[in-house]
Amino acid sequence: MTSLACVLGDSDLLRALGLAGIPCVVAAAPGEPARYSRFARAVLDWADAWERPEELLQLLERFAAAQDTPPVLFYEEDRELLLISRYRERLSRHFRFVVPDPVLVEDLVDKGRFQALARRLDLPVPAARVLNPSVDPVPLDLQFPIALKPIVRRGDQWTPIGGAAKALRLDTLLALVSYWPRLVTARMPVLLQQLIPGPETCIESYHVYVDAHGETVGEFTGRKIRTWPPAYGDSTALEITDAPEVTALGRDLVRRLGLRGVAKFDFKRAPDGRLYLLEVNPRFTLWHHLGARAGVNIPALVYADLAGLPRAHGQTARAGMRWCKPWGDVVAARAAGIPFLKWLPWALSCEVNRVVAWDDPMPFVRGVLWRVQSRVFRSRPGAPLPRQEMRPAS
Repeated sequence: MTSLACVLGDSDLLRALGLAGIPCVVAAAPGEPARYSRFARAVLDWADAWERPEELLQLLERFAAAQDTPPVLFYEEDRELLLISRYRERLSRHFRFVVPDPVLVEDLVDKGRFQALARRLDLPVPAARVLNPSVDPVPLDLQFPIALKPIVRRGDQWTPIGGAAKALRLDTLLALVSYWPRLVTARMPVLLQQLIPGPETCIESYHVYVDAHGETVGEFTGRKIRTWPPAYGDSTALEITDAPEVTALGRDLVRRLGLRGVAKFDFKRAPDGRLYLLEVNPRFTLWHHLGARAGVNIPALVYADLAGLPRAHGQTARAGMRWCKPWGDVVAARAAGIPFLKWLPWALSCEVNRVVAWDDPMPFVRGVLWRVQSRVFRSRPGAPLPRQEMRPAS
């Protein structure tokens, strides 16, 4: 029997699997475009792994118990990564999945623990300090500018402080002091990190899958083209690269960490050319859709190993392949001074687009419709949200 892929993620992860002909079911929040994809054979109920972890565990267990063979589990956000890592023994009774060592997962997700790990292993990270504003005073000996980041990024806690940005640039002590009361109220430990000069285009990444025996099964490199917001924002345009220096450093860090599973290593190239390690995300990411289109399908390689199928060999990513999130990138491009009539042909020439695909139109059509309906209903006091179509797994 063929194992289903159970995808706790978005349309990019789903499409990477679908491109390889892997049968998928999706567990995603109401209105998420992945729910409407032709690659989703069924849609599961969903619960937030931060707020209702036990409910999500039970939903997954009920689904898996009804299958003839254990499904293969894929995850894309820190909340699902931590859930799977912390409950790996329980979930392994019903699912197959790859996830790094539990201590390493915690060390990589928590930025405070990551700093301690970096010191132990002499990782090339920017200088940083971990503080808890609830008990620690404002430090007076910092060298500015700095980047202020949450130790663990949860949207419900961080967005009121940092908005859509993943971090805040602070140029003066006065700027830090102005944020301190909000951080105290939020009881949010933070990382104050040396700021490496340069725009987001200086951020490069190494993507890898290492099997249980320590063999590197698939890898590729990439760089950011644009983000929104322009500083510390979410990616809106990406590109596959051929960067031997990034690959060599990524392989060295995999060895030092003893990593098994999948990971994305984010680096920032300083003006002097040095690569600084910003973070390691030990999970699947939206990059895997672009990687699959470029020739290295990491989710499909993981599935093959866990389902007992032969791997595709000799995969090499084609440099220059691009991914675009059109509705975000048009804003990012305008902020960068790129005229719309110059941006549009560039966007249309991208090999991969987020959600927008002629061969799979419903994620865009239905996903946009859900958001429009939701906004209309929220504007009417007391009105219920529109009904969400449920397609239970068979």
